[in-house]
Amino acid sequence: MDYRAALRRFTADRGGPFIGAAFGIYVCAAPGAAHGDPVVSLSDAGATAVVELAVPKEAEDGLKSELRVIPSLEFSLPKSIRLKMIGRFRADATDHFEPGVPDDNSTDPISRHTYLGDQAEMELREFYAQIPLGDVFLTLGKQQIVWGKADGLKLLDVVNPQSFREFILPEFDESRIPLWSVNAETRIRDIDLQFILIPEQTYHEIPKSDSPFAITSPRFVPPGVPGVPVTQLPANRPSRTLADADAGVRASTFLGGWDLSLLYFFHYEDIPAPSRQITRRGVIVQPEYDRAHLIGGAASKAFGDLTLRAEAGYTVGRALAVGDRRDADGVNESDVVAGVVGLDWSGFGDVFVSIQLFQDYVLNEPFGLYRPEADTTTTLFLRRKYMNDTVSLELRWLSNVNDGDGLIRPKAVYDLNDAVQVWVGADVFYGDGDGLFGQFRRNDRAVLGMSYGF
Repeated sequence: MDYRAALRRFTADRGGPFIGAAFGIYVCAAPGAAHGDPVVSLSDAGATAVVELAVPKEAEDGLKSELRVIPSLEFSLPKSIRLKMIGRFRADATDHFEPGVPDDNSTDPISRHTYLGDQAEMELREFYAQIPLGDVFLTLGKQQIVWGKADGLKLLDVVNPQSFREFILPEFDESRIPLWSVNAETRIRDIDLQFILIPEQTYHEIPKSDSPFAITSPRFVPPGVPGVPVTQLPANRPSRTLADADAGVRASTFLGGWDLSLLYFFHYEDIPAPSRQITRRGVIVQPEYDRAHLIGGAASKAFGDLTLRAEAGYTVGRALAVGDRRDADGVNESDVVAGVVGLDWSGFGDVFVSIQLFQDYVLNEPFGLYRPEADTTTTLFLRRKYMNDTVSLELRWLSNVNDGDGLIRPKAVYDLNDAVQVWVGADVFYGDGDGLFGQFRRNDRAVLGMSYGF
């Protein structure tokens, strides 16, 4: 095999400079490479095919008939290097969630999808090399980096942006958007240190106005003034590879039975602030991504069958939309403190119970703030397994205290064998149309799905 030719073809593709450099250095330097001996071996290969149908109660445009195929390959290279590749093909016969061909304005060109007409797309989900370098373990390439342990909602898990094409209904592993990153981990005595650098400028994927899950709540979309025309411009996405890169560090340890971590993350907020300009002809809105500093920590400890989890984060300089017409751009910066406390219990046979309390608080509340000063959300998760763990019944309930709205998700899962899983469930929204969950009250739906791994 001509590895140098393969390297040239690879580096010409998206993301090639990141992984291609590491791949080329180690393949060319490896013993035997010059003599044509095989230095790369396929250590694992597989794929998962998922078919899912969602039938809405009211909104006809919420119908979903989707096929996803997720192939994965893993290679072993010299010097204990491993190369992992994960792709995704997705086709939806209804084309309701992203009508037409999306503009991908929030996505860095290096990671944009390949669209096959209006109903199908392909993407490189993850592509990274794991490289041991003495006491440092380096993961280089397109990857997911998960901080925090909150379930159902996110507090510290902000390294990777998220796709909201179906709000928060998909699993985080599916909706989280992998980024080209440098992730270095090492250990000093009893402390694990992690350093990350993300030179890719990709942010949350927000549904367009013609999507059934378009964001309409005034919390996120400031209401217009009747009779005043509004011109909506695309968000001004940062584009400088290093100057606009995100960076962070996390330290974690295990002390007295507690799993503890502290972190700092310097990043762009993944939701752009709706910056506006008032002119004689109307209002011009061009969302802007703003820098912020996140300082946070997490702790967890098991007390027999009970596990206590907690996270806290302090954001310096979050851009918030305000309704004060005297404000020049309709955006004010304020510090925000947030926290979550969770309890997990598994003390009764095959029953698992998890409850969480989320709250974030805006310090120095600016005049005309659209979102609540103190925002509180609770979650409940129940699961019971039957038939030697092949059948599970689940119930997930998320409720926002401020708006009095929420989301209820019952689900039944059956593992036919090690390769095939089927499920049936429902997504039920309730509450006022201006609320976090109530804005989707017309999107109640029944869901049927099957996955096959091979």
